[in-house]
Amino acid sequence: MLDVVIIGGGIVGLSVGLALTERFPEKKIVILEKEPSVSMHQTGNNSGVIHSGIYYKPGSFKARFARQGSQSMVAFCAEHDIEYDICGKVIVATEQHELPLLQNLYERGLQNELAIDMLSVEQLKEIEPHVAGIGAIRVPQAGIVNYRQVSEKMRELIENRGGEIRCNEAVEKIEEGPASVYIETRRKSYEAKVMINCAGLQSDRIARMAGYHADLKIVPFRGEYYKLKESSRGLVNHLIYPVPNPDFPFLGVHYTRMIGGEVEAGPNAVLSFKREGYKKTDINVFDLAETLMYKGFWKLAGKNMKEGLNEMARSYSKGLFVKSLQKLIPEITAEDLVPGGAGVRAQALKSDGSMVDDFYFIPGKRSIHVLNAPSPAATASIEIGKEIVTRFEKKFESL
Repeated sequence: MLDVVIIGGGIVGLSVGLALTERFPEKKIVILEKEPSVSMHQTGNNSGVIHSGIYYKPGSFKARFARQGSQSMVAFCAEHDIEYDICGKVIVATEQHELPLLQNLYERGLQNELAIDMLSVEQLKEIEPHVAGIGAIRVPQAGIVNYRQVSEKMRELIENRGGEIRCNEAVEKIEEGPASVYIETRRKSYEAKVMINCAGLQSDRIARMAGYHADLKIVPFRGEYYKLKESSRGLVNHLIYPVPNPDFPFLGVHYTRMIGGEVEAGPNAVLSFKREGYKKTDINVFDLAETLMYKGFWKLAGKNMKEGLNEMARSYSKGLFVKSLQKLIPEITAEDLVPGGAGVRAQALKSDGSMVDDFYFIPGKRSIHVLNAPSPAATASIEIGKEIVTRFEKKFESL
């Protein structure tokens, strides 16, 4: 009999394991990961941004956890000699109609207790001479890190404290009883007093296995990137973002400095035909059918048809991708770009077509389910782990 089984070895599952092994060092804690190693999906394909929390609704989990999480992530990296860079970020308005949106975003940032600056055109040119903007917000707190390195350090700490991480353990069956949870994988059976679902792209399916049917489904969106050639990296000093389109639930293409010196350009946001599909050719018939049969997807698609088609077009046309990037840096040409990687965002979508816009937790009798943890979950991961331990401390202490 184990005390806690965590399903999912991404950065959220590892952060929960880290918090548990620190708070309850005597408990038997096991993390089950279906892949050969930890952090192979959302975490391992993350752009590496340490987010500030400027975009998120004041008082929401995202706003609070991103603000606190950026500080705790930096402290964690400093303590364990993991390279990071608080390089700052600028959010740039390129058209007149974006200026009121920029002002609203600035006020939201102040509400979220961020020390940010509104920049004039001249001030923007001083710090980003190649960016074409008519106004901008500077967010000094934003930074970059390699979250795969963070995850490996978390794994090391968990194992040093007596926790176990077992890979190649895909969960196939869950039975939640009054006193324990029975978990069956392809290789072994486990019994635990509490189960914590941090399965990311598979989290809704794990919840359903355990008997919890929330009004949401994980819909995968792939974000595809280019990278700047080394000779063009000098065009970018900070993280450079556009003003978000309030009618579209993604941030738009932007420039992201990376640990190691590379600069990513992107992403777009297209429906992935496989929950863990990082290539255009990746298709899983079951995953795709599940999405296409979900009425919430069609309601979302209907509301965002124009932008959705534009995103698809950018996916297949480098010229259109370049045109989007040129709104921020006009000097960029197709010759400056080489193909980059891609990530898949696990976005929880309700049946009415609305996206779940905050981290979403469901407490069960003997289980806890993290059912929506897209960006900025990596930034916020340490705080998410602390929150789960704090929120359910009585449950854990009674084990």
